[in-house]
Amino acid sequence: MAAELTAHELIARHRPTLDQALEAIRTRAYWSPHPEHPKAYGENGSLDMAAGKAAFDALHGNRIDLGQPGTDGWVEGETSPYGIETGVSYPHADLDELLPAMKAGMRAWRDAGAETRAVVCLEILKRISDRTMEFAQAVMHTSGQAFMMAFQAGGPHAQDRGMEAVAYAYVEQIRTPDTAEWTKPQGKRDPLALTKQFVPVPRGVALVIGCNTFPTWNGYPGLFASLATGNAVLVKPHPRAVLPLALTVQVARQVLTEAGFDANLVALAAERPGEGIAKTLATRPEIRVIDYTGSTEFGDWLESNARQAQVYTEKAGVNTVIVESTDDYKGMLANLAFSLSLYSGQMCTTPQNLLIPRDGITTDQGPKSFDEVAADLAKAVDGLLGDDARANALLGAIVNPDVKARLEAAAGLGEVALASREITHPEFPGAVVRTPVIVKLDGAKPDAEAAYMSEYFGPVSFAVAVDSAGDAAELLRRTIREKGAMTVGAYTTSPEVEETVREVCLEEAAQLSLNLTGGVYVNQTAAFSDFHGSGGNPAANSALCDGAFVANRFRVVEVRREA
Repeated sequence: MAAELTAHELIARHRPTLDQALEAIRTRAYWSPHPEHPKAYGENGSLDMAAGKAAFDALHGNRIDLGQPGTDGWVEGETSPYGIETGVSYPHADLDELLPAMKAGMRAWRDAGAETRAVVCLEILKRISDRTMEFAQAVMHTSGQAFMMAFQAGGPHAQDRGMEAVAYAYVEQIRTPDTAEWTKPQGKRDPLALTKQFVPVPRGVALVIGCNTFPTWNGYPGLFASLATGNAVLVKPHPRAVLPLALTVQVARQVLTEAGFDANLVALAAERPGEGIAKTLATRPEIRVIDYTGSTEFGDWLESNARQAQVYTEKAGVNTVIVESTDDYKGMLANLAFSLSLYSGQMCTTPQNLLIPRDGITTDQGPKSFDEVAADLAKAVDGLLGDDARANALLGAIVNPDVKARLEAAAGLGEVALASREITHPEFPGAVVRTPVIVKLDGAKPDAEAAYMSEYFGPVSFAVAVDSAGDAAELLRRTIREKGAMTVGAYTTSPEVEETVREVCLEEAAQLSLNLTGGVYVNQTAAFSDFHGSGGNPAANSALCDGAFVANRFRVVEVRREA
């Protein structure tokens, strides 16, 4: 079948956007082609909020038939954290049939070249963007994010991260020229002359192992980095969050077909309850690239056992904020309260440990003792979440029973500065909604150390009393080195303390935010500008997104002949 979308048409349509993305990653300035306001949708073919909700509702009880080879049954079982059953079912694949079919289309995809691959990827992202409101519902009802966060993080921000990966992939592939004329003088003899061709070649089939909390935001960088560098991509969603990635695969297969490529370059691997196919897939010889977001335990297993593949992991860490002094006490408390509350702390970037000198801190409102800082932060969180409607809009729902169990257990670890409370969701009475807990710990006590040196993923944070700013910096260093950190924050008016913390983060490779008191929060990062993770500490072996994230997904093969 002839291509409905030619490379020329796609280049004309998307090359200006690709050029803007390339400029954005060069300058690190703010840029996004994907609107983050709901009112921007509903024109130029995109779905508005009502149409997106209707499209999501229409999926209930139906199959998403992708037309993949090797389908040997159907899988369902997702339950929304908001308490509704969607009843959507997905194809279950016979891997021995699907994987060879995926490899079959790679030659034409490789030979298409970096620019064509990039603009096909941008067309996929454009089609996804047009359905942002539908995807927002899918993300909301699989991750438990509140709607506005599911819309922004699961929609435009995820799309930004995907486009960022495409831009980096393109840059790395064109770093080497397609051809070169090589001439070496030989004195009185004729020179040696060769014509050389350099071809970026993919590694093979790439595997994306999706996560429950941010299926698109964390899934798109690896998916598009691998696809843009010529690899076929098999998407294995988290069993509780299949729908957003199944829709993504559906769109990708449609665009690939229309562009004249094999739809099987992107496929879905949904799993039956308890099947655990991630380990099986991860060690198959066809799988040559793996992207994973999730627990440290399984991430470590992948790094140790998937020896045939290039493995990119984002695991877990213990994120820390040092509170030493501030010239905006009210702003600091408001900023921290929002950071601790957003999505019930179910972000890999949410602060857990707040290191505060036991003798207190200096502020623009006078000195504040350790107990006062903890109490005032508790009041700030209470004030932020005092209205149930606003609380539901910020907290979302607890994503799974493990998070709820950790939250309930945390209250027994020390003196509670802020108790968690239950909130009823007026629209979804089946949702489990809880406010954060803040527990005070003495950093010098061994039993307290067992708590603050462990990750408590969810709405749990510890106010840890330390002897001094220097002790806080050393505890920060130890925490990053042993447990990893996706984010570090610090509040200080002292240039010396700032430099000490900065040096720790440079030496231990952790991303640092200083004195945030406004509308930017330590647990948020912007595509094209901020790096998510560093790849330099145990929390993650890669960063979203830099050259290292894409460059080893392909190799350059040289073909040379005499001129």
